Amino acid sequence: MNQLSSKENPVLDTFPKLLAANAARFPDETALREKQYGIWKSQSWSQYNSNVRSIAQGLQVLGIKPGEIVGIIGDNRPDWVAAEIAVHACQGVSLGLYRDLMEQELAYLVNYAETRIVFVEDEEQVDKFLNLEEECSCVEHIIYEDPRGVRKYDDPRLISLESLREQGEAQHKQEPASYESLVSAGNGETLAILCTTSGTTSHPKLVMLNARSVIEHCNDYLRVDPKDETDEYVSTLPLPWIMEQVYAVGMSLISRMTVNFVEESATMLSDLREIGPTFVLFPPRLWEELVATVRARMMDASWVKRTLHDHFLSKGLSGFDSNQPSALAEWGLFKALKDRLGLTNVRSAATGGAALGPDTFKFFLAMGVPLRQLYGQTELLGAYTIHSRDDVDFDTVGVPFCDAIKVRIEQPDAKGIGEIVTRHDNMFLGYYKDEVASQEDMREGWMHTGDAGYYNSAGHLVVIDRISDLATMNSGLRYSPQFIENKLKFCPYIGEAVVLGADRDYLTAMICIRYPILSKWAEKQRISFTTYTDLSSRPEAYELISEEIKRINETLPEAQRLRRFVLLYKELDADDGELTRTRKVRRKVVNQKYEDIIDAIYTDRQAIEVDTMITFQDGTQQRIQTSIVVHVLDDNKLADAREALS
Repeated sequence: MNQLSSKENPVLDTFPKLLAANAARFPDETALREKQYGIWKSQSWSQYNSNVRSIAQGLQVLGIKPGEIVGIIGDNRPDWVAAEIAVHACQGVSLGLYRDLMEQELAYLVNYAETRIVFVEDEEQVDKFLNLEEECSCVEHIIYEDPRGVRKYDDPRLISLESLREQGEAQHKQEPASYESLVSAGNGETLAILCTTSGTTSHPKLVMLNARSVIEHCNDYLRVDPKDETDEYVSTLPLPWIMEQVYAVGMSLISRMTVNFVEESATMLSDLREIGPTFVLFPPRLWEELVATVRARMMDASWVKRTLHDHFLSKGLSGFDSNQPSALAEWGLFKALKDRLGLTNVRSAATGGAALGPDTFKFFLAMGVPLRQLYGQTELLGAYTIHSRDDVDFDTVGVPFCDAIKVRIEQPDAKGIGEIVTRHDNMFLGYYKDEVASQEDMREGWMHTGDAGYYNSAGHLVVIDRISDLATMNSGLRYSPQFIENKLKFCPYIGEAVVLGADRDYLTAMICIRYPILSKWAEKQRISFTTYTDLSSRPEAYELISEEIKRINETLPEAQRLRRFVLLYKELDADDGELTRTRKVRRKVVNQKYEDIIDAIYTDRQAIEVDTMITFQDGTQQRIQTSIVVHVLDDNKLADAREALS
């Protein structure tokens, strides 16, 4: 393995320096690959470096200053990464912005960071900034990549990426050595990246990171999960997220693994299969969607195929439980299934960002996908714990990457459960413009994560839930909503779930159906429906979900079983503030927004009338009038629970 490392080469302490070194040593080796109009187009390290150089020198023409913050918004593309590294080459600071941010969310972040220059992908993102002209007066230059639909605008702030490159090339011809001097002057200790936090309780904070810390943390990660130039990675997670920064930027530059960019999210599965990646990182929701997709496809299969699928799957799961992999299951199901999902060549697979349900985890491990759980925070450069290859326990998040990473449990209770606090050599520099929050979360060099957890007997870290999300019932029983929600989301018909029960006598849930799959089931059952709202109110949908929840209840302790549930009339949406941009539930928002529905679930009402307006991303509104049924799962046990508490 011929990797670049800033520890072995102290000069290579910034992304532009690593890129320039790769371009010099491996000019023709493939660095990036992107699918456009159905064709995969490769970019060598030399071409990658030239693109960055042109953009960086174009930014110099625009007058970028050291320490200036530049925003980047759009889908995962090679030019997104090139723009970031070009900003760093100019000693600037990159701020990744989630492409689906609403205009007001975007305005808050841009104004907070006082961003003068922004890179955008297409007309959709251009329109956002044009609409925010008065609110975001700090923006002076909007550099767009895709010219389709943008040529009709005459805003003086607009400049095409191609035009910026041309200006950069002209600058390079005048001063051929200027870019090399600019890169060599870079300092890995200075602020280079602003990453947004999840923002589960309020506006996201901006985490300040320097390049040296990211590079060194990537080196620590690569020692426990090695990558090299033979590895293929598909970039599917948003580039503003810290873990995609680690993989698509940091690890790629160090290990030289090829980073592939899909054509669009709708073609991800087929693109994934074409590439046959050796390494994948998916968030829990995507692993859950893959399982749901498999089960949905089996609905369309013949009776014979469904029977064989169930038989081989049962054999495979039983073999996994007994630590005796079933060759029959591999031959009859798993080999073909891995091929269909594009996972045949995977040598390393990871999940992170939130907890993955044990049933989903077990499904992929039994299939032979070497899935491991990661745990970390943006402030700590993303993940810092992982399972060992020969010691995977899906109830835990493994162990720290190395001895230099210290993780302890603060103020453990009698069961050893307390707050997880961490420190290592490559931590964040603090929160941008928020010294108070920095001091609250960082105390005596330790990052207080806000997560509850403990170490099990094998020395693995177990993460339970956010401390603020742990809830207590009237009986005094403390429970983790997330644990139960993860079990529910293993069901292919359930897209999202919010478990309720704090200061109540029993647990209930608000369920969002997984519309693409439930609608397919409804069509096969000849059940008529028109919209998501209509389908979620159908009695047949309630009966189906009820049977699934009853099955899941059997795996839970009696006191933590769901007694009632409702099917919400809409999906929880980040645009409505109900989810973060990384798809985590904002429980306070949900509890406030659906307060009337939650209160009604705990009464004897059989139905809840809803008359509300929902707002779509384009600003249009729609009135929804419907009736939500309160479905009781077990009247007898519910009566027993009430009597015991009375």
